[in-house]
Amino acid sequence: MAGANLPTYHGGMPADFKPHLLRAPRVVMLLGASWLGLASQAALAATPIKLNAEVGPGFTITLKKGNNRVVTLKAGSYVITVRDRASDHNFRLRGPGLNRATAVSRVETRTWTVSLRPGTYTYLCDPHASHMKASFQVKR
Repeated sequence: MAGANLPTYHGGMPADFKPHLLRAPRVVMLLGASWLGLASQAALAATPIKLNAEVGPGFTITLKKGNNRVVTLKAGSYVITVRDRASDHNFRLRGPGLNRATAVSRVETRTWTVSLRPGTYTYLCDPHASHMKASFQVKR
């Protein structure tokens, strides 16, 4: 009766050894890692890009991404920090489906979350629009 319930070995492996079952955990781990990578990329893509807008003091108006003046952006979600630094100016941003502005009589900092669609956008100071304005393009 010795060895009746023991597996039979061939070349050092048990007779009931199934190598394909060893691949399954690796496949699950690889799929899981791939999914996490895609999820983190989606999270990064969904994170709005930060822009900084400033009007005043003096007769200056800017919209920047980092240290660079905005000329072209990709369509998507953006968080704009608007620093209105003079009570005789305001900051207005208008374009396809968007028209936001700070008040002329206030010195304030506002944060806007906006969705920019393809097209031309203009930012300006309403009281001084003839010389305090600029525009940029949003592309797909």
